[in-house]
Amino acid sequence: MITKRIIPCLDVKDGRVVKGVNFRWLSDVNSPVELAKFYSDNGADELVFYDITASSDGRKIFTDVLRETARNVFIPLTVGGGISGVEDFERVLSCGADKVSVNTGAINNPSLIPEAAKLYGSQCVVISADVKRVGGEFRVFARGGRDDTGIEAIEWIKRCVGNGAGEVVLNSIDTDGVKQGFDIEMLRAVCDAVNVPVVASGGAGCIEDFITLFNEVPKVDAGLAASIFHFGEVAIRDLKLKMRDEGIAVRV
Repeated sequence: MITKRIIPCLDVKDGRVVKGVNFRWLSDVNSPVELAKFYSDNGADELVFYDITASSDGRKIFTDVLRETARNVFIPLTVGGGISGVEDFERVLSCGADKVSVNTGAINNPSLIPEAAKLYGSQCVVISADVKRVGGEFRVFARGGRDDTGIEAIEWIKRCVGNGAGEVVLNSIDTDGVKQGFDIEMLRAVCDAVNVPVVASGGAGCIEDFITLFNEVPKVDAGLAASIFHFGEVAIRDLKLKMRDEGIAVRV
């Protein structure tokens, strides 16, 4: 049986990990290098590193911070932020990333995903979709959740997977940082639409939220969270032991 993954997320701004609510009101947390090493040593299955203002600032990712972070972890590392061309894939992978996450870059450049998948393999290409309910539909947002693209999310994600994306990270803007649980409705819709791993992001507030996620959406492959791990509200080992007790396949 394939085990469910637990993935801490490092949202990095100006070289520091930050956290907000509904993609807004950011506050400083810690050094990405120190946090990454802590999670790598304490049971995380993977890490996600987002340079959250790279796209909105129109710049490339901070490679020096990324390189030092990658040097300190021994679990898979997914990196995103400011990825606009295949040369960005090359640069980020050369810094130590295992997978590259694209969002705004794929919206602006529809050929990016198929080109990257051809060069590096689908397993390396992650579509990170920032999604919010607008007028009764799921809508894709760009530039770190700032811009409503008008694109319907489920069809967009299906198209990206069809073009070669090997994994989906679904970021629910509606539940981000609210700590009231994952967006079950949105996750079910995405999991039913694609046949690649789906990572749930946005809304975790306690251990029970992960138990509900994996029981209510058995097709989902991983749960991603930030603040509950960063602020010590949930220890990854305690979460995994509870998952095991609940009969959810997990690496302890």
